[in-house]
Amino acid sequence: MFGVLADPVRRKLLESLRSRPRSTVELAGMFELGRPAVSEHLAVLRNAGLVREEPRGRHRFYHLEAARLAEVSEWLHPFEHYWKQRLEALSDLLDEEDGT
Repeated sequence: MFGVLADPVRRKLLESLRSRPRSTVELAGMFELGRPAVSEHLAVLRNAGLVREEPRGRHRFYHLEAARLAEVSEWLHPFEHYWKQRLEALSDLLDEEDGT
């Protein structure tokens, strides 16, 4: 899953699907990539269960499947405490340096 989400094009595709389903043509228009390249990224997202495809006539529309992202969030949740502590320690250190 993290390999799928590591690609910036795929992350932007997911972000663009947050508001509503979009066609392959519309999604491809958001990038300087050809439609076949965008279709390949969409296939990776579909195979990972992050989007679903809906055929409508000659077009394909993609919908965000947020449940899979929730699974990732649940897995990452225990690490939030660790990073929060680390960021607070960094903030304290920077405050100390500003005071000297």
